[in-house]
Amino acid sequence: MLENLRISIQGIWSHKMRSFLTMLGIIIGIASIIAIVSTIKGTSEQIKEDLIGAGNNTVTISLYDGDTTYDAEYGMSSSSPPILTTEQKEEVMDMEHVENATFFYTRTYSSSIYYQNSAFQGGTIYGIDMNYLDTCGYMVQSGRGFIRKDYDDLRKVALVDSNAAENLFAGEDPVGKTIEIGGEPFVVVGVVRLNDSYQPNIEDINEFYEYYQTVIGTVMIPNDCWPIAFKFDEPENAVIRADSTDNMSKAGNDAASILNQGIGEESSFKYRADDVMERVRSLQQLSESTNQQLLWIASISLLVGGIGVMNIMLVSVTERTSEIGLKKAIGARKKVILFQFLTEASMLTSIGGIIGVISGIALSRVVAQVSGAPTAISVPAIIGSVLFSMLIGVVFGLLPSVKAANLNPIDALRSE
Repeated sequence: MLENLRISIQGIWSHKMRSFLTMLGIIIGIASIIAIVSTIKGTSEQIKEDLIGAGNNTVTISLYDGDTTYDAEYGMSSSSPPILTTEQKEEVMDMEHVENATFFYTRTYSSSIYYQNSAFQGGTIYGIDMNYLDTCGYMVQSGRGFIRKDYDDLRKVALVDSNAAENLFAGEDPVGKTIEIGGEPFVVVGVVRLNDSYQPNIEDINEFYEYYQTVIGTVMIPNDCWPIAFKFDEPENAVIRADSTDNMSKAGNDAASILNQGIGEESSFKYRADDVMERVRSLQQLSESTNQQLLWIASISLLVGGIGVMNIMLVSVTERTSEIGLKKAIGARKKVILFQFLTEASMLTSIGGIIGVISGIALSRVVAQVSGAPTAISVPAIIGSVLFSMLIGVVFGLLPSVKAANLNPIDALRSE
């Protein structure tokens, strides 16, 4: 085996230009496949990041009234909305694959918040529990977050996010300022922001409205103080954080099932999980199906490269006919000759495969820089490409190797 490798390398090196031109089809094919697979994987990850956002594996479970999300400020229904029980919340918290969960009140486009003569129009207000900031990935930018005594003593305190701080306070430091919520004074104790730089892709009007609310900003108060500002009980929504991205859909749907316990079939109210991962999979499949066509096109160059290998190996057999005849005359068996030429063909395509992998990685980086398309190098694709290039050498080198092995030693020696 080692002798075959030595002879193969010697033969390739002695015809460097011819060997390189023979490898070129393999190099181009493998490089194209690596670049395309890297782009497919990078695009899939980008789609997932665009939809999931901060990557904190959170799923929102919202209360729907028919086909629209329920908003207490505008909600009109013939029946009373459901109120979650402590037992339901504990059951969600104890679910498998759920690392954390939070329950909160919300009103969108709130018109009941004022700072001096400025109204907070178009923003969102949340009544949050102690888990909300951690579960949703918020960090305190200035001031402080809520503490247990804020809840126990029903302190009328509030948090604002960085957008609300800019839009409501016009450049002033919000911490320590008093705002009016539902006619009640609340003191701002801190400014918070999401711990990421996520910018969503907006594709329809509902996503625009949802994003518009986050741009205007968010005000948060302790959920125990919600009845102080809004005078009556309201239904809550939930956010859960799954232990992995793959478990988001299952955890969200299971949590929605728990929250729907006690809601009659005839009721128009239902909790539904925002199945982000289903949207991720749909967009990934669309992207991958398009790129699969490019993979087939790139594979044609591998076929051309394989034919080139076969052609050159046939030439090599013709050039070395006397050498083959001499080896067979001194006792070399057919399988020895066969494996020698198969090894040379495999070495030729393997070297081409390795150069193709390096070129493919470099090409994917260039594509990412020029077009801005994300790429992610796939280790299985690299390993598979090298093994596939070796297979091409075996398949397309088989005919020349069989021809060499079947040469008659007397005819071969006479060829000179």
